Amino acid sequence: MIYAVIMAGGAGTRFWPKSRKQKPKQFLNLFGGRSMLQQTAERLDGFIAKENIMVITNQIYRPLVEEQLPELRDSYVIGEPVARNTAPCIASAASLLYEENPHALMVVLPADHRIGNPEAFRKVLTSAAETARSEEALVTIGIEPTRPETGYGYIRREVKPFAKRGENAVYKVLNFTEKPDISTAEQFLKSGDYLWNSGMFIWKVSTIVDAFKHHLPGIYEQMERLIASDKSAKDIDHFYEKCPSVSIDYGIMEKAESVHVVPGSFDWNDVGSWKAVHELSKKDPAGNAAGKSKALFHKSGTNLVHTDSGKLVTFVGVDKVALVETDDAILVVNLSETQEVKKLVDILGEDPDLEHYI
Repeated sequence: MIYAVIMAGGAGTRFWPKSRKQKPKQFLNLFGGRSMLQQTAERLDGFIAKENIMVITNQIYRPLVEEQLPELRDSYVIGEPVARNTAPCIASAASLLYEENPHALMVVLPADHRIGNPEAFRKVLTSAAETARSEEALVTIGIEPTRPETGYGYIRREVKPFAKRGENAVYKVLNFTEKPDISTAEQFLKSGDYLWNSGMFIWKVSTIVDAFKHHLPGIYEQMERLIASDKSAKDIDHFYEKCPSVSIDYGIMEKAESVHVVPGSFDWNDVGSWKAVHELSKKDPAGNAAGKSKALFHKSGTNLVHTDSGKLVTFVGVDKVALVETDDAILVVNLSETQEVKKLVDILGEDPDLEHYI
């Protein structure tokens, strides 16, 4: 048996003004068709049964999850009362699945990634699942880097593969590195030994429960209580209120001994900013992307327009700028500074006259 756990609780502040507290980016349609959450679930078709998909989200987003993925079991849409980072999120899911089937496999996926080649992605998942099942290992998916990216964490793998599962090689992990500076990222790319950390994981439920016992005993204590409980909304609330905020990378993956990685090349992007939307959008010969927005560009290149009003947007002599419009707000940002949008949202939240815009 194999289950999926989709983490869908983020605030998506770098995608303001489209992403708001009431409807963050994982519930938005940024590329046409379906929301990012819906696309995450859909790319599991044929690999994981719909009734075995669990979504962990903020309590206030439960209605959005149920609206966008009505096929899920009610008990598999879990609302977090407070944000506690990825380790408690994964621990709660493992606790809920443990009594049902401790030997089942558990695939953990963020809700807001874009994958251009779902078939290749599923093949990597298959290889990772075989490894997790046979090696009792914690398995992650690493992305073959294409540039010296400073916005991602990195995984250093052993030079020689540990094994081959299906079409994919499997490597033992030597260490994890947080987001590097540009010179370090260039060295990582040149060495060929490093992969981007995708934040996607595969393991047996029992294996990750044991990892919490050894590396995060405080959270494990709360897991024991949740496993033994009725698993009511009150029990889940108590679990999160008692857990510290810690990431799964820092709390477990960087400390565990048996960690393996399956490299993947399936057109992956974590869609972390408006710059990523520009990169992933269809562009004219000058590099301008407007999607379904009405836009005219003159002597302008490498721009992004994302509007709702239907108004014509015109650029003259403007380069490397994103213009994003909603009913009540307009963002204009240099594409090289899109990570700063998060700080802009922090500033809005500090002003009582402006906080309603977030």
